[in-house]
Amino acid sequence: MNTLLELVSKVKPYLPVVQIVISLTLIGLILIQPRGDALGSAFGQSFAGIGKLRGASKVVFYFTIALGVIFILLALVNLLP
Repeated sequence: MNTLLELVSKVKPYLPVVQIVISLTLIGLILIQPRGDALGSAFGQSFAGIGKLRGASKVVFYFTIALGVIFILLALVNLLP
């Protein structure tokens, strides 16, 4: 556990820069995705678009999810003392 905290303390000065790069990449990925139901799916309308993703669109979709998870994990690591 002590070595993990030492690793976090060494990497911590670079975390904001990495988070900025990831956030800009996320913005770009979200903007290039094809339009779906927009806010309609958030309020109960069904969204059947996930099953229809093919090729590059599917890769962009899953890469966006992965980068979002990495961004959240980095934000949580940044909260460590």
